[in-house]
Amino acid sequence: MRSESDIPFEDAPFNIPVADRVDRLPPYMFGKINKLKHEKRVAGVDVIDLGMGNPTDSPDPLIIEKLGEALSDPRNHRYSVSNGIENLRKEVSARYWKKYGVRLDPASEVIACIGSKEGFSHLCLALMGPGDTAIVPSPSFPIHVYAVMLASGNVISLDVREPDQFLSNIEYTCKHIFPKPKVVIVNFPHNPSTTVVDQGFYDDLVKLAKKYQFLVISDFAYADICFDGYQAPSFLASPGAIDVGVEFTTMSKGYSMAGWRIGFCAGNPEMVRALATIKGYYDYGIFQPIQIAAIVAMRHCDAAVESVSKEYQQRRDTLCSSLTRLGWDIQPPKASMFVWAKIPEPWNEMGSINFAMKLLDEGGVAVSPGRGFGDDGEGYLRLSIVENSNRLKQAVRQIGKCMKIEDSDAI
Repeated sequence: MRSESDIPFEDAPFNIPVADRVDRLPPYMFGKINKLKHEKRVAGVDVIDLGMGNPTDSPDPLIIEKLGEALSDPRNHRYSVSNGIENLRKEVSARYWKKYGVRLDPASEVIACIGSKEGFSHLCLALMGPGDTAIVPSPSFPIHVYAVMLASGNVISLDVREPDQFLSNIEYTCKHIFPKPKVVIVNFPHNPSTTVVDQGFYDDLVKLAKKYQFLVISDFAYADICFDGYQAPSFLASPGAIDVGVEFTTMSKGYSMAGWRIGFCAGNPEMVRALATIKGYYDYGIFQPIQIAAIVAMRHCDAAVESVSKEYQQRRDTLCSSLTRLGWDIQPPKASMFVWAKIPEPWNEMGSINFAMKLLDEGGVAVSPGRGFGDDGEGYLRLSIVENSNRLKQAVRQIGKCMKIEDSDAI
């Protein structure tokens, strides 16, 4: 028998020692659904995908035209600056002033990100480390939890669906744990629950932040997708907000530029500086033609954003009314690209993951199970409204057949 020293090195066992931060991440909850969705599409099944908030609409033609024009300039193919070109940051500042009455210094209080998700993750890395704690809204959009974990921080999840109670729980937590939370993450309009707030919520949050000395990160991704006259307020519009926090916005939703990967962080200059420091080591900025097209979008495409919001409202109405006819108890959202739907009895006994798998396997409709957003999401499904109204009606018909509802075809 050969000793270990006699084994050729190419035959020796080799282990890959991953970092502890990777081992801390739980199994991806949507993995089974994504695998089955892929298999069905490979087999030629027309899957109606309501699982992801991935816009199917194109940006305004003016935006695409400007992108093409910028592509022809050879200067735009060089490395860009990691914090965003100056005119883009000025345009973000102008939009905040026009829409929310918030004055921002484009030089020190605005930074461009490769989508808000990248910026959020790197800001957590810039602000948090071992022993630090963040309060995260629950049910939780996964990156709000995982970005903290990847930064070696600890997570406290608080139910966000009753905003006043959420504020009370933040204060209770700050009073009763040591060390106090370093960061509080908020996300309104909320993904996945579609919960919304008024400006007074942020006024109170700023007071708590100053009282208990925590930082605030506001994820404002769905700022532009609002319905029935509701206007989502900006955290930065509350007095003193810029002293304690920042806000992330994105062009993915209202401008239908999801794949372009462009978003912004604005607010407290020290937090912006910390993010800029991290980004300076990680990237060379966003492709410059995209930044130039984004300037044109913010400057000239307000009407297009309003039109997109109206289209989503029509889709929301279609999906909610169709599910109501199947017997679902639906609360139409005031904002976002989703409907947060409670699974009706007796199907809720299956659990949200198994029920979602059933809808995909038997009905060809992909949805996001609430359990994928944490324990507080169990019993619900998140359905995106990115498909057109006819596709949404077809999806509900197929859901109805899975539930053995005889008059599903009448929808």
